[in-house]
Amino acid sequence: MSDTVLLERHDNGVAVVTLNRPDAMNALSAELRSALCTQMQRIRDDDTVRAVVLTGAGNKAFTAGLDLKELGAGDDLSAANDQDPMSNPVTAVAECGKPVIGAINGVAITGGFELALACDILLASEQARFADTHALVGIMPGWGLSQKLPRIIGLSRAKEMSLSGRFISADTAAEWGLVNRVYPEDTLLSEAIALAEDIAFVEPGMLSRYRNLIDDGAKQTLASALTLEHRVSSEWNRQVSSEDVEARRLQVMARGRAQKR
Repeated sequence: MSDTVLLERHDNGVAVVTLNRPDAMNALSAELRSALCTQMQRIRDDDTVRAVVLTGAGNKAFTAGLDLKELGAGDDLSAANDQDPMSNPVTAVAECGKPVIGAINGVAITGGFELALACDILLASEQARFADTHALVGIMPGWGLSQKLPRIIGLSRAKEMSLSGRFISADTAAEWGLVNRVYPEDTLLSEAIALAEDIAFVEPGMLSRYRNLIDDGAKQTLASALTLEHRVSSEWNRQVSSEDVEARRLQVMARGRAQKR
């Protein structure tokens, strides 16, 4: 197995995946892309993993995107439009079936920005910066950035980023709703793992169904999404007993008391 991607399983159902090419700004070489896809498939098939943290090695880059030196050495730019879950890291992350927290530890640029947008939740270090340089490089985005980014930060801000190639800081990303919180560099990973542990505490079936409900509803009109929620809620709640609720309530209380110690 390539060491360009590291997989570390923690207790409490959390896995940490690290892009491990710090000397190359964790650029998405063909080898790294393949290794990441393989690791995400392993996570998908591992029932002991219920939440994932995705980050980059070092403190300079989450990932600088596709390895332009590698692409420039040949004449095949198909990687920018690859949809194969065994070689497209964005597809692999989206289809792993587990909530993924992106711990953005440095720059997330172009294809690396697209990989960040594949995560369910983004946290950032104070050193993190984001940029879409597709237009500057002359390659159209093919992993979803042009459609996802406007839906997250708004059309005008997305155009500013994508048409200028300018970087935005972690604080601006938080202000615009791109990342949830910003942490000092030395606490980012521990905070991401702590959040992942809270998510992993949720019963796996409920976690998967609720995540899918949010994602599926976001693709619909509000009226259709409310109809979807009613259907899913009715189907799910019919199979939940009062004993199930009480047992879970006691577990939540015990966990809360333990966290206060």
